[in-house]
Amino acid sequence: MGAITGSFKGFGVTFSHMFKKVVTTDYPFKPPVSAPRYHGRHILNRHPDGLEKCIGCELCAWACPADAIYVEGADNTDEQRFSPGERYAGTYQINYARCIFCGLCIEACPTRSLTMSNEYELARDNRQDLIFTKEQLLAPLLPGMEQPPHPMRLGDTEKDYYIGALTNPGTSAGAERAPWSETGTVDGSGTTGEPS
Repeated sequence: MGAITGSFKGFGVTFSHMFKKVVTTDYPFKPPVSAPRYHGRHILNRHPDGLEKCIGCELCAWACPADAIYVEGADNTDEQRFSPGERYAGTYQINYARCIFCGLCIEACPTRSLTMSNEYELARDNRQDLIFTKEQLLAPLLPGMEQPPHPMRLGDTEKDYYIGALTNPGTSAGAERAPWSETGTVDGSGTTGEPS
């Protein structure tokens, strides 16, 4: 007797869904809008003069539970300056075949260099293409920014950069919403390219 009532309960779920309106998403022509705090592709932010916020400290790599981030720090010189501090990320890679999008890396970042955007279209045909390099992750140059390396423009020391970060944040203000990712992906030149 219990098997018969169980069958009717199962069919009841089926019949209740048969008469509901079907929701069809017109993807990829009208992709769904993600939530404002959605954890998508990472962005390496810049200061307002174009210098990189990443100081190559490797804290994000240490915090990553999936071991998806690889960072090699390098030293800035007066002739070749990429960030306002002593060091910058010479090599920065994120393996999206491993990344679990937990956000622990952005919590560990002391300079708010690393943030996450709403971009979720990361599927690739080749696993090697899922390893994003520093050039792919860097935020594009906004008006008034200059491509590094160049001297510090916002002050004489790195302290001038980080004290004024709240009033003059550079690309980290609203980088989670990534307005440049709506029209395409960022290439190594810091400009927006064709959608992938």
